[in-house]
Amino acid sequence: MSNRKLVLKEYTTQSKEVLLYTGNPNLEILEGLVNTPGDVWHSSIEQGLKNCFQDIKYQTAVYWWFLNDFDNDICVNWRININTFVVRKHVWNLFKDSFFNYENTMLSGLDFGFNLLRYQGGIPLYVKGLFVNEKQEDLKVSSKDRYCFYLKNFKRHHSYYMLLRQGVFNTLGEYKALKAATNKLNKTKNNVRFNIPLKELESLNSKPTVSLVIPTMKRQEFTELLLEDHNNQTYLIKEAVIVDATPKNERDAKYYQKENFKFDIKVKWQTSKGSCRARNEAVEMCTGDYIIFADDDIRILPDFVENHLRFLQTYNAQAANGLDIMAANQSQDLNDLKQRLEDLGEKRWKGGVSQAFSNANSIVKRSLVEKLIGNDINFDGGYGEDSDFGLRILKSGNVVLFNPFSPNLHLKPPQGGYRFWGQQSKITGKKRKKQPWELDKPVKFVTPVPSPTITYGILKHYKKEQIKEWRNKHFFIYLFKKDKKTLPLRLLKLPYKQYQFSKSLKYAKRLIDLGPRYK
Repeated sequence: MSNRKLVLKEYTTQSKEVLLYTGNPNLEILEGLVNTPGDVWHSSIEQGLKNCFQDIKYQTAVYWWFLNDFDNDICVNWRININTFVVRKHVWNLFKDSFFNYENTMLSGLDFGFNLLRYQGGIPLYVKGLFVNEKQEDLKVSSKDRYCFYLKNFKRHHSYYMLLRQGVFNTLGEYKALKAATNKLNKTKNNVRFNIPLKELESLNSKPTVSLVIPTMKRQEFTELLLEDHNNQTYLIKEAVIVDATPKNERDAKYYQKENFKFDIKVKWQTSKGSCRARNEAVEMCTGDYIIFADDDIRILPDFVENHLRFLQTYNAQAANGLDIMAANQSQDLNDLKQRLEDLGEKRWKGGVSQAFSNANSIVKRSLVEKLIGNDINFDGGYGEDSDFGLRILKSGNVVLFNPFSPNLHLKPPQGGYRFWGQQSKITGKKRKKQPWELDKPVKFVTPVPSPTITYGILKHYKKEQIKEWRNKHFFIYLFKKDKKTLPLRLLKLPYKQYQFSKSLKYAKRLIDLGPRYK
């Protein structure tokens, strides 16, 4: 990692797990840490590293949950202080030879945590009070170190973009730093990527009850396929709660017949608009210990539910996102899913903290869902509610894990579903039907782009300077990531694109002023 050799001390817990550490942690706390989902634990927020190294915004913009640190006593956090951390020994043995020699050794700790979280399927956790009376660290990153981090962890074009963003008066110095970093990287071995091995799933030591939530619209036949898959589960759900927005004249009575299923069927015919409202209405009807959120167009294997429960028990977690596999067409079935999993091979088996959240395939403890109230209905009529809900779980101090043991096949039929309402966003003029996010200011002849609900989620969770960088990168990609021959045309369209973006911001800011809503 650096010219200074890192010396780690060893601690064996009562459960015989070996931990390694630097600094002076509270050893009494270590006994409890092994029962958390974490692989590494630290207290860097108290040591001056909160939200440090914001230079990663040039790569992630606002599309990575972990750009900013969370404010909880225990939470996911990759900004590890290299001088004060605790790690499971078997995890350290994978990493110990892959540290990079940065000029500032503190950046080695950030690099370790970043790779652990983003690429290696690991779980770094901040723990308040694990280390006390430690010195405040000052992270000053040289331009050369900054480019080393970028070249080591990202594709090269991100370094070029960062160089451009430093300003014309800094171009020469930044170019020299980039060249020096490139030469340094060329003299070292390539960044090795590996996955931290998943734990073997434990047998269930209890019998928790499970509620299944399915919001649907104009897809009764697909919903019935999913219910039939649940009939064949090794661990039966307690109930399926279906909120169906299919218009009354299109409903078919042959679906949702309770005598056809081994679990209770609860159906609510939705009169409100939006999948967020639908899920919230369904949650109010749930009685299970856990809630599985599902899209109406997925197929699952017989061990799907059991593996979700075993996974949460094994990792002592309250939320997980399953493996979502897109079907080639809507006629594919479970045999196709098995083949796709076989084709994935070892690539399938990566866990750690989920980098996204999907309502198509997720499981959350009901008490946690109720604590968060549910989905923010400001997202209805657009996109981004999944990411918002997952990020809110993380901000509450919980971990959203990625569970590859519970895959689904996502059929994605071209017709039906809640996007039926959202398709109106592409229509302008008198034929357009107003979307929920438009409130009392309906769109007329210029559609806002990006979707105002996406913009709302970004305004809701990120800082002004990060949002500014997102806008800069949005238009940089629009201008320069397409065919060069059409660049003059894109330049001509740029004022109109800017106007669309500004409209998106205006609608999003109105939702921000309104505040999160759940009913």
